[in-house]
Amino acid sequence: MKKQVFFETLYKLSIIFASLLLLLIIIFIFLEGFPALREYGFIKMIFNGEWQPTAKNPSFGLLYMILSTVVSTILSLLISIPIGILSSVCLVRMVNAKIKNIIMFIVEILAGIPSVIVGFFVLKTVVSFLYDHFYYMVGVSGNSMLAAIFVLALMSLPTIITVCVNSLEAVDPMYTEASLGLGANKIQTIYKVELRAARSGIFAAIVLGAGRVIGETMAVMLVSGNAINLPKNLLEPTRTLTSNIATEMSYASGLHQNALYASGIILFIMIMIINIVLLVLLNKGGVDNA
Repeated sequence: MKKQVFFETLYKLSIIFASLLLLLIIIFIFLEGFPALREYGFIKMIFNGEWQPTAKNPSFGLLYMILSTVVSTILSLLISIPIGILSSVCLVRMVNAKIKNIIMFIVEILAGIPSVIVGFFVLKTVVSFLYDHFYYMVGVSGNSMLAAIFVLALMSLPTIITVCVNSLEAVDPMYTEASLGLGANKIQTIYKVELRAARSGIFAAIVLGAGRVIGETMAVMLVSGNAINLPKNLLEPTRTLTSNIATEMSYASGLHQNALYASGIILFIMIMIINIVLLVLLNKGGVDNA
């Protein structure tokens, strides 16, 4: 009885500690970023594209970096989500256990590789390829939004595959047996029954993948070109919000530093919007009743 009370208390304290830690981080970011939002204005900050924090009349417009973050996030997820879901279906339902275990081992290793290593790989392959084949275009140096999209897709893919595989493996075999018993073939059963039953886990994979993409910093800095502009095409350099924070935080001070914290607030708001939208879609799709 004493052991049960001890462990129950330990679990409760862990939940309280984790919640307080998260709350403290959020409070700290908002307190540090609020002076810039109050001085410069939240609306002006997100709708102005001029970022000149060290000018005589400083400007803290984040529009171009917000758009670059949103576009690179969406396009990278459009690549990694279909590949991740189709790969997980193949691993769970279309290959034998030995091959699946080998591939999942590789995927888990890829998930643990530091992002900067992935960035170096893309820098030496994709960036070099883009420069060698498109150097004649004005503004093209290889470092570009396209390279950033590629590295973000690579970073999110192992997470999406792992969570989707676990979700599909957790589907009750009775759903599969019932579908096959009613005359559906294997492919119909996978896409109309099993994926629907695993939809909750798949949405969780998308949320985790999106969080990984939005928060990625070093790998994106290596390949994106880190230029504050609005790219006219995917081959031009760009800068995301996370790259901006990492680039300038080391020497920023005063209102400039507050503006970088304000960038963190905007990132936090973006992540919350993504989570809310996915939660609405999750509930609207009747996943709990699937």
